[in-house]
Amino acid sequence: MSAQQQVLGTSAAPGVTKIEKKPVKFSNLLLGAGLNLFEVTTLGQPLEVIKTTMAANRKDSFAGAMSRIWGRGGILGYYQGLIPWAWIEASTKGAVLLFVASEAEYYAKTFGANNFVSGITGGMVGGVAQAYATMGFCTCMKTVEITQHKLAAQGVKPPSTFKTFADIYRKEGIRGINKGVNAVAIRQTTNWGSRFGLSRLAESAIRKVTNKEHGEKLSGFEKIIASSLGGGLSAWNQPIEVIRVEMQSKTNDPNRPKNLTVGKTFKYIYESNGIKGLYRGVTPRIGLGVWQTVCMVALGDMAKEAVEKLTGDKVTAKH
Repeated sequence: MSAQQQVLGTSAAPGVTKIEKKPVKFSNLLLGAGLNLFEVTTLGQPLEVIKTTMAANRKDSFAGAMSRIWGRGGILGYYQGLIPWAWIEASTKGAVLLFVASEAEYYAKTFGANNFVSGITGGMVGGVAQAYATMGFCTCMKTVEITQHKLAAQGVKPPSTFKTFADIYRKEGIRGINKGVNAVAIRQTTNWGSRFGLSRLAESAIRKVTNKEHGEKLSGFEKIIASSLGGGLSAWNQPIEVIRVEMQSKTNDPNRPKNLTVGKTFKYIYESNGIKGLYRGVTPRIGLGVWQTVCMVALGDMAKEAVEKLTGDKVTAKH
């Protein structure tokens, strides 16, 4: 029997596990986009704005950041960057992840990786693809919109979001609208790797405590606890998020180096604000991770049923 036959699972010989690529179905893409749009349009964007404001204005207290946001337009200040950038990101990042993670997970298995390792590999590679395909320019434009509204406080009407996009593209090209994309890629790949691993560890602990160690189904509440712990603890990489915000920020500082790289930005933040500065905004980021989990797990079953009725296609994605 050839090695190729074993990899592709074409042999019917006993003991050879058939490796199958997970199908990427329209119903899965619709479910992911719908849940992501709901998450970001409710509490997701306000938490994102608070996190970004605290990371960009590292000397502000939490109350100071809230006051700064409110001063940009009251309650609407908490939704800056939602339309169109957060909506574009929410509706496309799931599709990119599913397509790329499916391929990466399949090829990891062909090299002998078990389900746990191949799952982490798929998520990490998918996270990098998300950054370079869609999240890079979306996070950049959201950050620009959030941080440039200091002009409004000075009595100057800030330009529209599309004019800002056009100006950046005209002056700096693709690199300008994708500023900080390398930091986004590092954040996404470490996010997915740690979230997957930590969620599994939390799930194992819950199974031991609840005597469900033999594959019994976890309740919705238990799923939320496991995933929330995984999402919350994944905020250990907040320094790369603060670096990303600083690279994309329109806040003026004469001491900030020109042509920022990830390394230069890290050095600048550390020298200016110390280790605390690298963790500014970590609390709303943990809250964001928990809210994303609640949306995906608590609302997942209802959304899954609605999508199946709409498309007539069985949803196979986990949520």
